[in-house]
Amino acid sequence: MLDLAILGLLGDGPLHGYEIRRRLRAQLGLIANVSFGSLYPALARLEKAADVTVVDADEPSVVVPSTGSLSGERAVQRSKRLVGPRGRRAKKIYQLTDQGRATFAGLLNTPSGNDDQRSFGLRWSFARHLAPTARLALLERRRAQLVQGLSEGEPSNDLDDYAKSVVQHAADGVARDIAWLDELIAVERASQFQESAHPVVTPPPSQPISPAQSAG
Repeated sequence: MLDLAILGLLGDGPLHGYEIRRRLRAQLGLIANVSFGSLYPALARLEKAADVTVVDADEPSVVVPSTGSLSGERAVQRSKRLVGPRGRRAKKIYQLTDQGRATFAGLLNTPSGNDDQRSFGLRWSFARHLAPTARLALLERRRAQLVQGLSEGEPSNDLDDYAKSVVQHAADGVARDIAWLDELIAVERASQFQESAHPVVTPPPSQPISPAQSAG
């Protein structure tokens, strides 16, 4: 799930690790508790898989004099890649590759056997990248799961009033989620109906008029 979130965010443009974490918390609050201890290993894994590439930012712009030896020149180049201005370590910028875009599309479009709230929320956050039929299928699948859970969560008569109130509160929350999904499903179906009723027709390219036609 973290890989999907990272690749989705990088689809909007290159980011450094701190900004990725900030956007995870700001835009995808469902996984806001991700730590740098989880984020950077995930980024390293994606880099190794060639889904992301790394660009060093803040490289020093000063001209370093020649050392006069091949090994010395190589050492200078390594230090330029690792150390930024004022001796700071260069900040890594992570950029999505073409393979990473394909990986993201595969993760996003692969149906999950059980989309819980976190998984569904993450996928729906990137729903603009899904085809209309896939968006509708995601909504209907999540709705069916909630309806099934609601039917199986009837409060037992063995519970006291306090415990029953907790169960009822949870059921009310699920009912609100189902109502929200019903609204989204209605919007998606209406949008697909309009697209099918009014398909976009691309006019054929105009043919140049020959001199003989213009003379006639």
